[in-house]
Amino acid sequence: MEYGRAGWVRVPVGDDAARWATRGKCLRVLVVVHNVTAATRLLDVLPLFDDDWRVQLLVTCTGSSAFAAGTAELLADTGVPVLPWEQAAETAADLVVSASFGGRLDALSGKLAVLSHGVGYTKRLATPDTGHRTPDTGHGGGVAEPAPVFGLAPEWLLSQGAPVADALVLSHPEQYERLRIACPEAAPTAVLAGDPCFDRMLAARPYRDRFRRALGVRPGQQLVLLNSTWSSESLFGDGGGGGDVVAALLDRVSAEFPVDEYRFAAVLHPNIWHGHGPGQIRAWLDRARRGGLALIDPLKGWRQALLAADAVIGDHGSVTYYAAALGTPVLLGAAPLDALDPDAPISAFMREAPRLDPDASLSAQIDRLIRRHRPLSGPAGFTTSVPGESAVRLRRLFYSMLGAPEPGWPASLKPLPLPDYEAGTATLPFHVLSQVLGPGEVAVSRRAGPRPMAGPDHDGELHVAVHEDTRDVDQLDLADVIFRDGAPDDPRFGSPSAWTAEVLRRHQGCSLAAYVTGPSTCVVRVRGEEPLRVVAAPRADAGSMSGPDPAAYASALYAWLATASPGAAAADRRLGQAMAGGLSVRTGTRLHRVRIVPLTPPE
Repeated sequence: MEYGRAGWVRVPVGDDAARWATRGKCLRVLVVVHNVTAATRLLDVLPLFDDDWRVQLLVTCTGSSAFAAGTAELLADTGVPVLPWEQAAETAADLVVSASFGGRLDALSGKLAVLSHGVGYTKRLATPDTGHRTPDTGHGGGVAEPAPVFGLAPEWLLSQGAPVADALVLSHPEQYERLRIACPEAAPTAVLAGDPCFDRMLAARPYRDRFRRALGVRPGQQLVLLNSTWSSESLFGDGGGGGDVVAALLDRVSAEFPVDEYRFAAVLHPNIWHGHGPGQIRAWLDRARRGGLALIDPLKGWRQALLAADAVIGDHGSVTYYAAALGTPVLLGAAPLDALDPDAPISAFMREAPRLDPDASLSAQIDRLIRRHRPLSGPAGFTTSVPGESAVRLRRLFYSMLGAPEPGWPASLKPLPLPDYEAGTATLPFHVLSQVLGPGEVAVSRRAGPRPMAGPDHDGELHVAVHEDTRDVDQLDLADVIFRDGAPDDPRFGSPSAWTAEVLRRHQGCSLAAYVTGPSTCVVRVRGEEPLRVVAAPRADAGSMSGPDPAAYASALYAWLATASPGAAAADRRLGQAMAGGLSVRTGTRLHRVRIVPLTPPE
């Protein structure tokens, strides 16, 4: 080995590592990352080695994935020494752990354990050296055979007729049966050790409400998750038989779903993020995000979002199947069965689960999906046969392969962290339909984007409410209500009182300005009046967020005042009634009590 080879790690391994390492007698565990997707599963299991002073973790990347972007940054974030692939191949390791068969794993020393990075082994994928030809033929003529099942076929499992892995981790016995038929030579390497990713979700179920609040889901809102695996035939792809499904879906979300009744989020496969680039994904989804769509980090937050969801619109990817395994209603927007092993349980699920009808009302389909949902038994049963046991089984396997006794403390996985709070503020102009239903009672339905269509479901008076930070700046001069959100002591705006006065001076067509100061409060100023505080009455079941975005209360107050008879005296009486008795604001099927009081003490 050439001394000081450029880019190679010298500590804790390397030519002269013994000279520089503080702890040089450790067992070496080499973690092999194919791409960001595979890394997510490896990050699940790395904590099994926590607190063991006998183990030195190392990490390397095969460099064989088409989705290399983002991998180097992820490896650096682990804080574990990153070995160039060439050095990893020349470094003696006691245990090698991978979550993919990509790359030359047979070039590494040490016993090799391979985990799945999804719900078992379900997808067909051509090996890099054969394309979609039958591997044995050596030519491309004739009818193309289906690609082999990734992780279960000899093309992936064998090298020179011998198993590549010393231990192939499976989560359910049904995978063993498919392995035994597809590649009997590798069957003796199979180890049933559960699914650590799913176990982390099961353990986090009690915190569902916290995850919902972190995503800005308010009481009475339904969280609908759009989920897509990668490939042109996925939900996010543009090559499926149904056309560009996701683009049409997002257009319909803003038109069909009131923002105070529904919250939407998107979980996209890491290969989409890093294949096209996070900046490009954000650009493609810019309008949807300004309409309130939450774009979930595919590494850190997707499991929490899945636990928080009321419904999932998905495809043939693992996340959709995990959703069904959790008992969440699933609507399939894309389901290319030819991409899956027909004998895998996910194929049966794809044949049984309800399909999205692109020509029917999306909101009606979601409502019906949630209302009529009966969980299918397959996903929960086949995701893992040993729920909650993966930590114990995997650590036992790893230490037996290391030839070392396990640590004396119980094996455990890290709890899913609570994500940062995301308010879900929409900055597209709102078209607000309102109806005064009776004394002090107003119904409001806010939609971000296009003007609602006329019809029996869209009765009422229409006004426009616009966030001050809107990209559609021309709409500010057309707005009846202008609002924003922020801390009440934010010095950039002076104060909520000063901001509302400034807005009404600048935009002469605006009748009411509202500064949202918290999850249940806002400061409003009606043109010609002193500022007021609007406060939602607390609900026992709602915590700090007792109702919709307080900007909805501002629109309700505007609608209440707009029905006053002509003249200043009538408007004053109308405002006085609201201050004396409060308002009841209806969004969907929920009724919220709101108090309107003078802003005291003066700011």
